[in-house]
Amino acid sequence: MKYNPAKPYNNLPDLPPKGDIETKAILKKVISASRALSELKGAITNLPNLLLFIDTINLQEAQASSAIENIITTQDVLFQASIVKKSFEDAPTKEVIHYMDALWYGFQEIRKRPVLTTNLFTAIMQIIKENQSGIRNIPDTQLKNPATGQVIYTPPDSEELIREKLAALENFINIDDHLDPLIKLAMIHYQFEAIHPFFDGNGRTGRIILLLYLKQCGLLDMPTLYLSSYILKNRTAYYLNLRNVTEKGDWESWILYMLDMIEITSHDSRTRIEQIAALMKETGEEIQKRLPKIYSKDLLEVLFRLPYTKRSVLEAAGLGNIKTVGNYLKSLEEHNFLQSVTVGKEKLYLNFRLMNALKN
Repeated sequence: MKYNPAKPYNNLPDLPPKGDIETKAILKKVISASRALSELKGAITNLPNLLLFIDTINLQEAQASSAIENIITTQDVLFQASIVKKSFEDAPTKEVIHYMDALWYGFQEIRKRPVLTTNLFTAIMQIIKENQSGIRNIPDTQLKNPATGQVIYTPPDSEELIREKLAALENFINIDDHLDPLIKLAMIHYQFEAIHPFFDGNGRTGRIILLLYLKQCGLLDMPTLYLSSYILKNRTAYYLNLRNVTEKGDWESWILYMLDMIEITSHDSRTRIEQIAALMKETGEEIQKRLPKIYSKDLLEVLFRLPYTKRSVLEAAGLGNIKTVGNYLKSLEEHNFLQSVTVGKEKLYLNFRLMNALKN
């Protein structure tokens, strides 16, 4: 029967697909993608503080993943929001912060119990959307081309069927088989997006699942892959390759796209981490030379954990009382290491060197 995008895809096949998926082109690409991912993992392991760059990478991933869904905010506003910790009237910024919260929640759950489940997917979506909605239970959900209004996909349309499809996906994810995990990752992502189990937040939940699966497989210890940046830059190809699996059974192009994403973002993340580590070392040596009385390894790490900081952050890190750390920040600004900015009623200090590195 010919596929009709306007009718619910209730006969969406369970995984794995029939036929030979591990083609020569895919297996060749798996080698280079796996090597790049392994090199990134090694670079992270060699950092003096494994958590040092995680927050900045996660905030950028959250921003890009949300931008794919046309939820737009700026890096500057986002980094300020992560420090100010207040209720934001800016709805997009709220959603991006919730995405990062959902990502960390997922990693904590995977550490406790390394199994990906429907309940975990639902909890992640609820954190992103800040609501208690669950599996879609109302029919007539359709995905449309925003420019033309044309229906491009209609997912399975009953809660019972959706739960059956998710249960089969759970089994595929968690079963011990002989498929290469990166090939399997591509299949999992397609299947979750095709099931489209929630009213909203499917894309962002699906992209968090990518990182959780890499953690589950032991391929990545921390969420240090900026995957959504690749999808954002190659969004047309992303959606086209998804559709071609559904409409033409073209798994090879989809899997190659996903492997390319893993390889390129692994290289980019490793390069970014190495650049920031070098900048941190250079800045530390300069502070130690010009301000030896206030320099410490702990102070330097606070300044490079996020682009913005404030007195209470330094105090919480045990660097001194509010007056003492206030004097530290003032001295760092006077010697052109930081710039002070006022956000609402709070005074923040910007590590502009770090911000420039992140933007570049």
